[in-house]
Amino acid sequence: MTLFRTFLTEQTDPDGFYSALAADSVRQLAAHTPLSGRTILDVGGGPGYFSDAFRAAGAVYLGLDPDVGELSARGEPGENMIRASGTELPVRSGSVDVCYSSNVLEHVAEPWVMLDEMCRVTKPGGTVFASFTPWYSPWGGHETAPWHFLGGYYARQRYSRKLGKQPKNKFGESLFPVSVGAALRWAKATPLADFVAGYPRYHPSWAMWIVRIPGLREIASWNLVLVLRRR
Repeated sequence: MTLFRTFLTEQTDPDGFYSALAADSVRQLAAHTPLSGRTILDVGGGPGYFSDAFRAAGAVYLGLDPDVGELSARGEPGENMIRASGTELPVRSGSVDVCYSSNVLEHVAEPWVMLDEMCRVTKPGGTVFASFTPWYSPWGGHETAPWHFLGGYYARQRYSRKLGKQPKNKFGESLFPVSVGAALRWAKATPLADFVAGYPRYHPSWAMWIVRIPGLREIASWNLVLVLRRR
């Protein structure tokens, strides 16, 4: 509920929302792997909120983002932040303890390539943690929701007509449809890592069963987490 309340003001108070999201991310990731002293690569780290949270937890942090605007959203880019693509990580294979990504896959035209890259750079036995917003979830169209249920291009055009400007997340350019089912199939089939868990990120523990129901999970999972262990 705290995350949902802060999410409602994401556009007007990004500091409040992303700081809360980063703190919650540390808590969730720590449930799967120790963080203190571990090297974490954050794919799509943005302006540094996650850097602050992971470093406070004792991790050695490296973040990257392809968007200069995201990197400098709080002024200067954060410490240990670089500009790079998630589908071509400039990182040596098997060199980080944890490869992490929050709400990035839906912004990548080749999400499975990015996940392959995240596995590649992770040490054997290390953790890969990726979360994303499923396309058919209530917020799948981001600021163009809920009109994305009628089609991504329609929602984008409607937003432009109503507000006189393009949405930040442009369907077909910086926003792409990724489904829960496709993500789970990739996670269970990849030869690079063992599938550990898949669950709705923002749901209470009693509602985790949703991810096991095809169809319903696409609409009712506001965000999906994939956790893998590198082989």
